[in-house]
Amino acid sequence: MSLISEAAYSYAALILHDGGIPITAEKIVTLFKAANFSIESYWPSLFAKLFENCGIENLITNVDAGGGGAPIAAAPVAAFGGDGAPAPAPGEEKKNMRRRAMMI
Repeated sequence: MSLISEAAYSYAALILHDGGIPITAEKIVTLFKAANFSIESYWPSLFAKLFENCGIENLITNVDAGGGGAPIAAAPVAAFGGDGAPAPAPGEEKKNMRRRAMMI
């Protein structure tokens, strides 16, 4: 089944729900015939059962439910030195390089 077909079944269910008409396989087939949309014979009953079991109203009102928020981002790697300690200020780094050079 293509994405277009899946969308067509969803739209058919929404049209029927909006009109206050029960979502049945026969009503879905009627809508598709009126729209000249060809379908496999077994899909309308499966989608009708889906919308009957889940409840179209529940699907509409809970679109954004579920899933947690995005994870908190870690601190940028550039802010830390190689050992995980904060990187020294630019002037401090030059002093440290001079000290290391004198020790050698």
